[in-house]
Amino acid sequence: MLLRTIRAGLRLVAKISPTLAGRLAFELWRRPLMRGKVREAERAVHAAAKVEIVEGVVTYQWGDGTRPVLLVHGWRSRASRFAAYIERLLELGYSPISYDAPAHGDSGGGRIASTILDHQRIIQALAAKYGTFEGVIAHSLGAPFALYAVREGVAARRLVTVSGVADFGYLTDAFCHELGLGPAANQALRKAIERHYFPGLDDVWTRFSVRAGDLDLLVIHNDEDDVVDPGQAEVLLTQYGSKARFLQTKGLGHRRIMIDPDVITEALAFLTAADLSEQNSDVAERLDLGA
Repeated sequence: MLLRTIRAGLRLVAKISPTLAGRLAFELWRRPLMRGKVREAERAVHAAAKVEIVEGVVTYQWGDGTRPVLLVHGWRSRASRFAAYIERLLELGYSPISYDAPAHGDSGGGRIASTILDHQRIIQALAAKYGTFEGVIAHSLGAPFALYAVREGVAARRLVTVSGVADFGYLTDAFCHELGLGPAANQALRKAIERHYFPGLDDVWTRFSVRAGDLDLLVIHNDEDDVVDPGQAEVLLTQYGSKARFLQTKGLGHRRIMIDPDVITEALAFLTAADLSEQNSDVAERLDLGA
């Protein structure tokens, strides 16, 4: 009901002044409006974490800190949504590391969300604390945040995106589509974002979009994702080329994909493949020496 009322009001404003509609849309765009709560199925994992404050946000560590794997959540979400991944990673001997973004979960930040540059700073601080990440798993809006941080120097061995956004401009396109706003209001929204968050940058929409990378990437997306268009997976695959693999799922949507056992198995098999290869090489070497 609230969304319908907001949509109707913005459409009316857009008919009179698309610029004003874009500015009003910006005030909505930067506010999550609600914080994700810890779900019952996540409570035990959430409670078991070592909690610290890093760069002003709540961070979580499970395990002993060795062989760290970074987990980056999406919009209106929180670190505890990775509970099923965390349990499996611990079983495999990894140390899951995550954080609640500003204005999300248990972190502060009032009602104003952070930018991709804020996430870069947070992820860099976690990398400085824990060292090279054995892997990075990012969901939804967390994907461009994680991929940009890696592109800017955060060391990681492998990457997994789940329902990930690739094109930075897709964020405003999808938002305006949801609100029923046209191209003029969309441009006004983009101008407001540039002015408030990235003053002095003239290449915002290309700079923060996903670009080709050197690391192996697994792209996981669902054919019925109603939040992030499956076409975003194609952008990721095109950018990473031969370094990328694709896992398409069916019928899971945008959220259930995060707890699907088969998806988790595939994601973690991809992250641990390098370790398995090294172990197999060690075994072969020992057999050769024994012969």
